[in-house]
Amino acid sequence: MVYRIVANNYGNYSGSNPRPGEISVAMHGVLFLDELPEFNRGVLEVLREPLESGRITISRAARRADFKAQFQLLAAMNPCPCGYLGHYNGKCRCTPDQVARYRGKISGPLLDRIDIQIEVPAVAQEDLLGQSDGERSADIRQRVEAARQRQLVRQEKPNAQLSVTEIESWCVPDAQGEALLRQAITRLNLSARAYHRVLKVARTIADLADRKEIETAHIAEAVQYRRMDKLAPQ
Repeated sequence: MVYRIVANNYGNYSGSNPRPGEISVAMHGVLFLDELPEFNRGVLEVLREPLESGRITISRAARRADFKAQFQLLAAMNPCPCGYLGHYNGKCRCTPDQVARYRGKISGPLLDRIDIQIEVPAVAQEDLLGQSDGERSADIRQRVEAARQRQLVRQEKPNAQLSVTEIESWCVPDAQGEALLRQAITRLNLSARAYHRVLKVARTIADLADRKEIETAHIAEAVQYRRMDKLAPQ
């Protein structure tokens, strides 16, 4: 189940008698936040707790309520206020300061909890009109299901649910991969949380490739998925 929330239509847990909001309604599903920077900053920061613990706790004067909130967060945003930064037609007129303020609406601690951060460039007209040679969805699904099964056989749970101790047991890269990850920590100033998330993503990449060991290429790909970390304010 996918729940799509736009910036002017999000659930909350307000009122004297808190009720489950959108993140609890999306339990075991996908919560898609469109136009992420347009959400209220306070609303976005509330996501930090459930993304870590899978639960949300609401405290009121008269009572305290605890809700389950195990969901997969997907979010989309434009590269700049006008949406044309990097576009092949050169239409963007945003200043660097405007771009920085726009991206700065997403805090570093929140980005820290987003495992995969990728940029999707605009597709040129000739490519858009051309015939696609992409992989079939059925083939992708088969590969994903096989990777998930490997995880369940190995550790009895998906990689996303591994604890820190379990990560140290099941997500150990080879020597070259470990050296590359150490360089990334220094250059990108990755936090301990980001470090462990990179390892889990790398483990998943290896599972998709049907590789028992986490290799250098898997670490490199996982690190590339955190390219926005250095752009966010702390």
